[in-house]
Amino acid sequence: MTGPLKMIAVGDNCLDVYLSKNSMAVGGNALNVAAQWRAQGLDARHFGIVGHDAEGDVVVAALSQAGLAGEDVERAAGSTAVTLLLERDGDRRFLLEDLGVGQGYQPDPARHAALREADWAHLGTSTPDALVRQLVKDGVPFSVDVSTHHDALTLDGVTLVFVSGPEDPDAPIEPVLRLLRGRGAGRIVMTCGRRGAFLLEGEHLVHVPARPIKVVDTCGAGDSFVAAFIAATISGRTGEEALGIATRAAARTCGHEGGFPQQLLPIPQWLFEKYAEVIGTARP
Repeated sequence: MTGPLKMIAVGDNCLDVYLSKNSMAVGGNALNVAAQWRAQGLDARHFGIVGHDAEGDVVVAALSQAGLAGEDVERAAGSTAVTLLLERDGDRRFLLEDLGVGQGYQPDPARHAALREADWAHLGTSTPDALVRQLVKDGVPFSVDVSTHHDALTLDGVTLVFVSGPEDPDAPIEPVLRLLRGRGAGRIVMTCGRRGAFLLEGEHLVHVPARPIKVVDTCGAGDSFVAAFIAATISGRTGEEALGIATRAAARTCGHEGGFPQQLLPIPQWLFEKYAEVIGTARP
């Protein structure tokens, strides 16, 4: 394979609003993955959608600063996805997760054509089943993250599936693995926070422990893991090697604020006013 790998992450993007810190960052599973790929020097793109609103302007500006093309993001009538969080010692409590126009996002025909030419595509956590089925039909090499909806997608023909699992070392992981395998998943990667990560290939289960770190912010750590695992895998690394590389990438992301390195912005007054009812009910 010659030249940079053509990588496209499709779906989730949002404005992450850290109320405890009076700051906000741009994130979302697919956007974070694309930004991490771009930082690795890959030919990365992000296909997503935002509203014709101030939140969308912030997202598009952050994309450009991360080296991604703002014009790859569609704009539509409606609201940009916003997450309101309270944060303490790196742990987060979600007050609001509004997917806005990103709910069930399907790329337009031109973007679908680009996906068919990609070396790899990654589908974010709010992917509709129809998009999965279309990429399988088109023979596109791709992965999908089902961390927030284990049983929402038909996974026949999907060669790589990412899912979150329990951090408690006594909690079984087998039920979720059986569920995903029963839905047709090929390789399954399960991230379990401080417990580490698992890879199921056929009947072979590999585990790599998490790295002990001082956490600044866990936001986007799983997305960094996904980006690094995929990049390592398609460059020829073994599954166990890819798990180790991905685990180190996730640890690095926990060492800075935001899902990818960026300058956090102060929360503007218009955003406090727009979500005043939700914020007013919050307790630190």
